[in-house]
Parts: sequence; C-alpha cells; structure tokens
Amino acid sequence: MPPSKAEVLQGTLDLLVLKTLDTMGPIHGFGIAMRIQQVSEDLLQLNQGTLYPALLRLEQRAWIASKWGVSENNRKAKYYSLTRAGRKQLEQEVESWDQMSAVINRVLGTG
Repeated sequence: MPPSKAEVLQGTLDLLVLKTLDTMGPIHGFGIAMRIQQVSEDLLQLNQGTLYPALLRLEQRAWIASKWGVSENNRKAKYYSLTRAGRKQLEQEVESWDQMSAVINRVLGTG
C-alpha cells in the first residue's frame, strides 16, 4: 500500500521548501506547493494548514524573506525567497538528509 499523499516525514518540509526556493527563485506559497506536488509526481500534496505555518517559521528564522507582489492571475500574493542564511541552512539540511538516508538504507539492507 503506497504512503498517504498527505504524509511528509517530520523535518523534511523545511528542506523541501528551501530547495524549492533555491531552484525556482522568488515564488508564492501556492506555487511552492504546486512545485513540490509536480516534482513528487503527485505523491506529496501540501495543504495550506501545513505549508503556511512552515513558511512563517522559516521567515522567523530568517531563512526566507517575503514581500507582497501580484501573481500571474493579477491577485495580490506574498512571494518568498531564500536568504543567505537560508542557503547555508539548505546545505546543512541536505547534508543531514544524506547522512540519515544512508543510515536508513544501511538498516534496510541488513536482514
């Protein structure tokens, strides 16, 4: 049975958001959610109740910055971008993810 589309491993949402901003540049929250859904081939779907608290938390940590702009469909939207501190944090998060992933793969490979 495949994992629930709503499930995101705890601690990975920050990594996904930071990486999306690193790849895409400034983008609004809905665009972040759509990009993650697209890249994951619809396996990950973020709802507003998950994404926007994460964006607020990342902004409070100064890893991302936001400013108001106008979206493609001419609506007011908050655009998020990666800060220098956020880029540094992304590097640390990727390194940590790689280490944890290696450990889990080692454990799964024993048997």
